Amino acid sequence: MGNKKLANLHEGSDSPLNAAVSTRDRSVVQMATDAVKHKQCKLAFQPVIQAHAPYRVAFYEGFIRVLDETGRVIPAREFMPQVENTPIGRDLDCVALELGLRTLARNPEIRLSINMSARSIGYSNWSRILDRFLKRDAGLGERLILEISESSAMQVPELVVDFMDRLQDRGIAFALDDFGASNFSFRYFREFLFDAAKIDGQFVRGISHDPDNQTLVRALIAVAREFEILVTAESVETQEDAAFLVASGVDCLQGFLYGAPSVVEPWKQENRSKTGS
Repeated sequence: MGNKKLANLHEGSDSPLNAAVSTRDRSVVQMATDAVKHKQCKLAFQPVIQAHAPYRVAFYEGFIRVLDETGRVIPAREFMPQVENTPIGRDLDCVALELGLRTLARNPEIRLSINMSARSIGYSNWSRILDRFLKRDAGLGERLILEISESSAMQVPELVVDFMDRLQDRGIAFALDDFGASNFSFRYFREFLFDAAKIDGQFVRGISHDPDNQTLVRALIAVAREFEILVTAESVETQEDAAFLVASGVDCLQGFLYGAPSVVEPWKQENRSKTGS
């Protein structure tokens, strides 16, 4: 009887479990919608460090955050899966781009990467924001990196190729995010114009003690090298993992070992520490 009840709980569109998941998803979408409407969005910045001397910050990644009704900062992992394929997902991509370009305009000494979905490529508002800022200062494009995940790029590969081709003359760099996490067709590397690839964190965490992931990561690095693509390892959390990755040939490292994402601009803190103020 117990097993039958458990099966009934999971089956059917009107099951209690499905109803709970649906309610949660609607709540998350509404929270994100309200945050965009009331301009309650921020970027959280995380440094990406050169793997070799002088070990400087190569660039920062800007992660979109929303504030809930209490003012609490909500990380993307808690809302992006529910909104990525909805209109509010496109709006969040627009907000992230605008916040990122404003940050670049205020801070001419930094480079910044911003995540976007391939679904936003044909979104006119996203394009208008980019055009507006680049008309004011064309140099912003040379400090902007757009990150597109493997899974997103493979949904519309031809559209992504055309998009990159159109923006290449504006100096914008492109990074393949979550490298290795999906069924990416390597034949597209010849057509895509990715400047960098970020190895997915699930293969990086604990890699110094995981022979299987060591083999996979070495293979990913070899593929990227074949196409002259700069390689970043994300989710680096220990010195042992970092040492293995550096020895294996990655160019940059990103993760909690070097700093957690922060809504406080980290380069300002770094400048204060250098001046002793």
